[in-house]
Amino acid sequence: MALYRNGSFVTDDPWRILGADEPVPPAGPVALPKARFLAEREALVGRNAPLGVVIEAGEGLDGLEDDIHRLSLIVLTFPKYTDGRSYSTARILRERFSYRGELRATGNVLRDQLRFMVRCGFDALEIVHEGTIAALKEGRIKLVSLHYQPASRDEDIPPIAGGRPWRRSSAGLL
Repeated sequence: MALYRNGSFVTDDPWRILGADEPVPPAGPVALPKARFLAEREALVGRNAPLGVVIEAGEGLDGLEDDIHRLSLIVLTFPKYTDGRSYSTARILRERFSYRGELRATGNVLRDQLRFMVRCGFDALEIVHEGTIAALKEGRIKLVSLHYQPASRDEDIPPIAGGRPWRRSSAGLL
C-alpha cells in the first residue's frame, strides 16, 4: 500500500488504523471503525492524541454529526470500482459539515477515479493497485485544468473573467 497525500507519496504516516478488536494505544493518532468510535466515544474523546474514524461505503454519518469537528482524519472506503457511495459522503463532509481535516480514500482506489476523488474533497489516497502507483510516480496522471461546475475543492478559485462564473480552474491534489 502507498499513501499519496497533497501531490506526493508519504512514507511516514503517523496514523494507526485499528480494527474492531485491536487495543487503543495510550498515545499517538488512531482511527477506528465508526461503530467502535460511537461505542467508545467518551473514552476516546478524552485521549490527548489525534483521533480519526473509518466509515465503510454506505454507512453514512449518523451519530457522528457532533464529533466531526473533533476528527483529524476521516477514512472513506471504496470496496469496489463500481461503488461510488463514498464520493457522496466526501462531498457531504466538505460541503455540509465544512470538514477541514484529512479526508482519505482507501480500498479499490484506481487511476480512473483519482480526478473524481480530488473533486469530491479527498486529500489523501491509500493505493494498492501497482499500475496506479506507477502512473502517479511517473507523472502520467493529470487533472483537467478547467471545470464547468463548482466542487468541494474549488472554494479558493476565483471565477474566470468574462462571464460564466461557474467555470473554474482546478486546485487539484495531483
